[in-house]
Amino acid sequence: MPELDPVGLQIRWSRLITIMDEVDAALVRTSFSTIVGESRDFAVVMLDGEARSVAQSQLSSPAFTCSLPTATRHMLRQFPPETLAPGDVLVTNDPWLAHGHLPDLYFVLPLFADGLASPAAYLATAAHVSDIGGRLEELLSRDLYEEGLRIPPSKLFLAGVENEQLFRIIEANVRVPQMVIGDIYAIVGSMQLGASRFGDAVRNYGAPAFQSLCNQILSLSESAMRNAIRAIPVGRYSAEIEADGYDEPIRVRVTVTASGDAVAVDYAGSSAQSSTSSINCVMNVTHAHTIIPFKASLLPDLPNNEGLFRPISVAAPLGSIFNARFPAAVRARTKASYHLHNALYRALSDVLIERVQAGSGSFWSMSCFGQDEDGNPIAAHLLPNGGKGAVHCEDGLPTIAFPSNGTLTPAEILENSVPLRVVRRDLRPDSGGPGKYRGGLGQELAFQVVGERSLQVRVRPDKMRFPAPGICGGQPGATGELLLDGEPIPPLTIQLEPGQELLIRIPGGGGFGAPHERKREAIVADLEAGYVSSEAAERSYGWRPQERG
Repeated sequence: MPELDPVGLQIRWSRLITIMDEVDAALVRTSFSTIVGESRDFAVVMLDGEARSVAQSQLSSPAFTCSLPTATRHMLRQFPPETLAPGDVLVTNDPWLAHGHLPDLYFVLPLFADGLASPAAYLATAAHVSDIGGRLEELLSRDLYEEGLRIPPSKLFLAGVENEQLFRIIEANVRVPQMVIGDIYAIVGSMQLGASRFGDAVRNYGAPAFQSLCNQILSLSESAMRNAIRAIPVGRYSAEIEADGYDEPIRVRVTVTASGDAVAVDYAGSSAQSSTSSINCVMNVTHAHTIIPFKASLLPDLPNNEGLFRPISVAAPLGSIFNARFPAAVRARTKASYHLHNALYRALSDVLIERVQAGSGSFWSMSCFGQDEDGNPIAAHLLPNGGKGAVHCEDGLPTIAFPSNGTLTPAEILENSVPLRVVRRDLRPDSGGPGKYRGGLGQELAFQVVGERSLQVRVRPDKMRFPAPGICGGQPGATGELLLDGEPIPPLTIQLEPGQELLIRIPGGGGFGAPHERKREAIVADLEAGYVSSEAAERSYGWRPQERG
């Protein structure tokens, strides 16, 4: 079929995105857990008949959107398209097929059009559920078998009828079955809404026109990314950074080879996979966290789809921390994957100075498990964020996630879900890295148990030893801290007793450019807002208190 003109393309592409936004909103409204409904740790994506992503909700988690197409194709190898029927729903959480750890469940719903035996498209959802079993001390897992229930590619629904046995298996292996099963029904229900909206669109345009639209989206997006990559001079660019890891630091080494309209990214030389902690990454995760910084920096305004991935190849040695061998422990993989963008941006900082970003404080995953007054299991999650790294033209934003886009569960929702009170939540003065443009501020939160029952609280901190790095002469942000009643504690699950106070201080982002280049009025504004103390301004910028006026 002939290609659409730009106006027609925009109208039809926007309709697909709007469908996914509606699926997104339906899932938030019907979800049972805070990790899905409040922290928004999920993504919803539409794929064409070849399982290539063409549209997503605009608030989808970026890492999920990069791995959903690959995961969908893995599932379709187990269940070929010609064997699927309307109402089928596929599911898996296999880390090597999906997104690198067991709590992330991936769902695929085939979409049919009149006259076609195989699906015309697919809706896919990735969501982090409240629990998947396994040990609570997630950082100490030594292999995948300690980390919970692994679901191979399976049919969760067969022609609209639920697979009762699979539901019973899931229910029997999680700590909060009502919450997990409730979220699964919410996910499937929201996808069915998307299927209805897709049916309306296909009836308007026809199945051949839909596939032609998808081909055009993918082709034009690939071309746009290739043109954007040409801004990188042909050559090889390398960098190496260190990150906290768990029992020893992680080495992240990256080489970017730019060859005109494509780039090859290789993590050879990075740390070997860990045998003592769950900080390992599978290739789907490494690929996703490599795509994100290129997409964010080179084509921030183009709607995400798989055409953007094609010019970027990613490699990591098998057995390394970024391409772990099965059955490595992978539950806490963000302690490795969330540092990839820092290494990439450092490698490209000399040739893409206006497109790179200093390191960010990222989020600290926190979860609580306990029992209500009647002895029923309860749980809640929150993802408080650190400061975002600064860029060439502005300060980093405070408490903004990067490279994820998760949000913080509101205090009122948290306190209504578990007997935990948010004592205070404040910005952290002096936590943003000094620079011509200052890094975003981190935050601190204090919690206390309400009532007489203790809570199991799990916190996954990062950047407690190695702060978010500055870039192009900028300085690093402040490191994070985890304290119980004022004393530092290791990042393990704790039994928080009534009367105790848990305090988390989340890192700030790194600065961009030399601190001595920061404008006087920016320093004054920081002092007046309380973002920077007089002592830090003098130490970092050579500021004298008498200069304030």
